[in-house]
Amino acid sequence: MQGAVLYGPRDVRFEERGAPKIINPTDAIIRVSAACVCGSDLWPYRGINPVTQPTPMGHEYCGIVEEAGNAVKSVKPGQFVIGSFFASDNTCPNCQVGYQSSCRQREPVGGAQAPLLRVPLADGTLVATPDIPSEELIPSLLTLSDVMGTGWFAAHAADVKPGKTVAVVGDGAVGLLGVLSARQMGAERIIAMSRHQSRQRLAREFGATDIVTERGDDGVARIKELTGGIGADSVLECVGTPESMMQAIHSTRPGGSVGYVGVPHGVELNGQELFFTHVRFHGGPAPVRRFLPELIDLVWNGKINPGKVFDLTLPLDQVAEGYRAMDERRAIKVLLRP
Repeated sequence: MQGAVLYGPRDVRFEERGAPKIINPTDAIIRVSAACVCGSDLWPYRGINPVTQPTPMGHEYCGIVEEAGNAVKSVKPGQFVIGSFFASDNTCPNCQVGYQSSCRQREPVGGAQAPLLRVPLADGTLVATPDIPSEELIPSLLTLSDVMGTGWFAAHAADVKPGKTVAVVGDGAVGLLGVLSARQMGAERIIAMSRHQSRQRLAREFGATDIVTERGDDGVARIKELTGGIGADSVLECVGTPESMMQAIHSTRPGGSVGYVGVPHGVELNGQELFFTHVRFHGGPAPVRRFLPELIDLVWNGKINPGKVFDLTLPLDQVAEGYRAMDERRAIKVLLRP
């Protein structure tokens, strides 16, 4: 089969790769119905994360089970499934309290920008949909594998509750779906921080009540102005840079919460400064598996449509153009069809 392989900065190739096979009896092989390019894929693509060898790319996926190992009991060939970017057994102590991305047996799932994918620990990783979905539902179901699950976790970690004021730092797919998550959780006011009109429009469609274009200290000052000098109850940090992290922390009211899901790059926190903010701080790699049943139900029943974040669809063999489009901010998120 052919799939996406990253050789170095801005060097993605669609080339021949060995088709995945069952290695362990707990594995499953998925025929990928749709994959996509993630914002976190841009870190190695841009050379910020070093690439030391040709690396199969992609960690967001949904599709049909083609084959299951003889120890797999929860899914079977022919079912449409969605899974997380971390495989988990869903039985260890960390999984049992809802942190499957810290499973004691966790394995990264990679190489999903291809027609076929091996998913380890299939019983604890994959969740089947009620039936084979329509083509129209597939983009939204695909988001649940990462970006919607991550935006949902950001809102959960930031303690978003009905009636609260929420600010979202970052207008990529995760930030936009953080807006959608905050709306679904009942936030009364949702402030999206964005400078890009197309992203502002989608943020409004997803439930943003206010748009702030300023960044850094000016962005913090604008949030304070909008909240009577207090700050937001909950702030979702969806970027991962030092600037975005400090903007999130300083936009939060005393006693408020920051949910941070942007993969940190160069972020260092001053303990004394953080101490005097009285801000709660929680985040990390999203435990997507915890939320999959609830999110599948919301999509399946038409309550949410997170697939709107895909503003460019390409055949899988044009994956390199997908990376370029996101790198150059010509696209929010690129859907890939095998």
